[in-house]
Amino acid sequence: MSANSSQGPAGRQNAATYDSPFMKACRREAVPHTPVWFMRQAGRSLPEYRKVREGTAMLESCMRPDLVTEITLQPVRRHNVDAAIYFSDIVVPLKAIGVDLDIKPGIGPVVENPIRSRADLAQLRDLTPEDVHYVTEAIGMLTGELGATPLIGFAGAPFTLASYLVEGGPSRNHEHTKALMYGDPQLWADLLDRLAEITAAFLKVQIEAGASAVQLFDSWVGALSPADYRRSVLPASAKVFDAVASYGVPRIHFGVGTGELLGAMGEAGADVVGVDWRVPMDEAARRVGPGKALQGNLDPAVLFSTREAVEAKTDEVLAAAKGLEGHIFNLGHGVLPTTDPEALTRLVEYVHTRTAV
Repeated sequence: MSANSSQGPAGRQNAATYDSPFMKACRREAVPHTPVWFMRQAGRSLPEYRKVREGTAMLESCMRPDLVTEITLQPVRRHNVDAAIYFSDIVVPLKAIGVDLDIKPGIGPVVENPIRSRADLAQLRDLTPEDVHYVTEAIGMLTGELGATPLIGFAGAPFTLASYLVEGGPSRNHEHTKALMYGDPQLWADLLDRLAEITAAFLKVQIEAGASAVQLFDSWVGALSPADYRRSVLPASAKVFDAVASYGVPRIHFGVGTGELLGAMGEAGADVVGVDWRVPMDEAARRVGPGKALQGNLDPAVLFSTREAVEAKTDEVLAAAKGLEGHIFNLGHGVLPTTDPEALTRLVEYVHTRTAV
C-alpha cells in the first residue's frame, strides 16, 4: 500500500498519516504502541458535544461543516486517540439523495415510505459528490487540523441501510427485511446492489476529500445466519470494498453480534475486521483467518466498573490479541451515552503505556 496510492488530495493527506500507529496496524506492520480509537467517540458521552449540538437536529449537525469539524476533533483533543472518526450518520447519503427520513430522538432513523416493492426502488437514485458537498468541505477542514492523525471515513453497509429502508425504522426482529429477502430474492439483490453503489460513492467522496481509512458499519447483520449472509449480503458488501480498493486506503468492516459471521465478513474484502466483545481476539483471528488486521474488543459496559476492573478486562483483550498480525484497540461496539469521559481518557493512556515498545 503506497503512501501515494491515490492521486489528488487523498494521496497527499495519506502521506501525512502513513506512518501513524493506526495506519501501521491496519497494514499489519510493527507499531510503537497499540493504537486506540472508539466507535461513537465523537458523541453523547462528551459534555462539549452536548453543548455544541444543543438545539441542532442530528441530520442538520451532519450537514454543517463547522459542527462536523468541531465534533470530530473533540475526542482527539480530550482522549489522545490515535484516529478520528468522521462525525456523521449512516443515513446521511440516503437523505442526500432525497429519501424522506428523519432521525427521531430516542428512536433513530424513521423512513416515511418504506421499501416493500420494486416500484419503491425509485427512491434510490445515484449519489453525486454535489449531493454531499458539505462532506468534502468538512473533511478538508479536518485534515488541515488533524495533521498526522488519520481521519476514518465511514458508511453504513448495504444490509443495515436496507433494513432501515424496509422496516421503516429500527427493528428488533427484522421481520419485513427477512420477508423480502426470502420472499423476493431478486428484488432484495437489486436493492442491496443499488445501496452498494450509493455507499461506494459516499466512501469515494470521503477518500478523495482526504480520509485516510474507511469503515463500513453493518450494525444489524448479526441478525443473519452464515448461510443467509453469504447468499444475500456478502456480494453487496464485497462490491463496496472492491469499488474503493484502488485508492489503497485501509478498509475496515464491523458488525455487532457477528461472531458466527467473522469468517465470511473477512472474505468481503476488508483489510481490518472489527470484532465485538462476545468473541476473544485470538478466537476471532482463527475464524477470520490470516492476512487481516483485527479491531476490538472491550465490552463498552466495562467502562462503568472500577478502574481496576477496566484495567483487568483491558489486559484480557491485550493478552488475547498478543501475536496478532495487526491489532487496533477499540470497544466491541460504540461508546454508551452515559460513559464517564475520564474513563475513556484513562483507557487510552493505559493501552498506550501497556503496549509501548
